[in-house]
Amino acid sequence: MLKVLVGQLGIGAVLAAALWGLYGHVAGYSALLGSLTCVIPNAFLALRLVVPRRDPGARALIRAAYIGELGKLGLTVLMFSIVFVLVRPLSAVALFAGFIAAQLVTFAGFLLRDKAATEETTSNNNG
Repeated sequence: MLKVLVGQLGIGAVLAAALWGLYGHVAGYSALLGSLTCVIPNAFLALRLVVPRRDPGARALIRAAYIGELGKLGLTVLMFSIVFVLVRPLSAVALFAGFIAAQLVTFAGFLLRDKAATEETTSNNNG
């Protein structure tokens, strides 16, 4: 989880720097805000899943994941609302580009994890 969050921050910073250089500071900070609008709620979900619970059972983990997803959705809506209300000037295109780029890191993390698990299973079966 930490690798995905760091990757999201990294891709957000790289995209923000690129857009800042190409289109100016408004596009740069808009992209950075977009990536943070993805990273902060994801960090909330990650914390909900890794914080020790009194009940270590599966039911408690499912409950933590459910609450974490609801909190993640709520934080995402709240952060977009705050950005659109308080940040002027703002580049909506760059904001959503930053959000989408950070979100894609999550999917890439799942794909890489599945690929690594498949390779490990294959090597264990052959060895």
